Amino acid sequence: MNISNERQNEILGNVLDWFSEHYEQKELLDILHDKLGMTDSEIDFFGFDFDTDIEDEKDFSIVHFHSDDEDYCLTIDAPFYLWEAANAYVNTIKDVKDRWSLDSIAENIADAENKDEEIIRPIDKPYSETGGIAALFGNLAPEGSVVKRSAVAPEMLVHKGPARVFDSEEEAIAAIWGGKIKDGDVVVIRYEGPKGGPGMREMLSPTSAIMGAGLGSTVALITDGRFSGASRGAAIGHVSPEAALGGPIGLIEEGDIISINIPEHKLDLEVSNEVLEERRKNWKPRQPKITTGYLARYAKLVSSGTSGAVLS
Repeated sequence: MNISNERQNEILGNVLDWFSEHYEQKELLDILHDKLGMTDSEIDFFGFDFDTDIEDEKDFSIVHFHSDDEDYCLTIDAPFYLWEAANAYVNTIKDVKDRWSLDSIAENIADAENKDEEIIRPIDKPYSETGGIAALFGNLAPEGSVVKRSAVAPEMLVHKGPARVFDSEEEAIAAIWGGKIKDGDVVVIRYEGPKGGPGMREMLSPTSAIMGAGLGSTVALITDGRFSGASRGAAIGHVSPEAALGGPIGLIEEGDIISINIPEHKLDLEVSNEVLEERRKNWKPRQPKITTGYLARYAKLVSSGTSGAVLS
């Protein structure tokens, strides 16, 4: 029987397709290598869509997955079982794209009905005319600070009071629960920024303690640490530069008057420039809390919170 080269190639292609459909990638690779004795070059020649530069004991490969839509392409350097996950992921993206137009949100919701305008507010009836977040600047925060103004009591949007200074979150909480914080005070928690923490931990516990002590409408909190969306009250965080970098928050002394004006985006320490300059001359960097390991390296290399607290 004479079989044309074209028919031979067709049969061979069908066989190869059958192998690809009925075996997992790792299993197929083992068959091609071990059972059929094929070399890497021969496997590539026949168009199998995976690299074969694999060390058997590592049990991983680089699998290139291309969907029919050229917009989606994944390359995975991982165990073979992740190939199926990649396949499912791409198919999910394609399914979403098929069902939704990603070009215009307005088109997607053109026929939607807003059944409760107290939940989804129209433009002419906003929940807040000024927005929920405010950035404050001043001689206490030359590079800025952040407050969730929507969670501040109206009577605390403008406030002036004496500083109660603490060099850690724990000291501040002890003072709050110990009854040492009074109406009108401005609690200052410093050396909790990216470098001083190190890590800029969340100051939720002190704000919760202030609320729990019934001081939420009379006491403010300022810190070079950070807050989450759960914080309430006049809690101003991300004060920059942080204390560990010699920022003005590190120069505050007990009893200094701090002025907060959220509507005007101002945060100031009512101390003359001459006094601040004299304090700056006497200021000395604190010894790092952690001196070994990755946190020590992080504290040494991390940038200010204003630039994302990334390693420089």
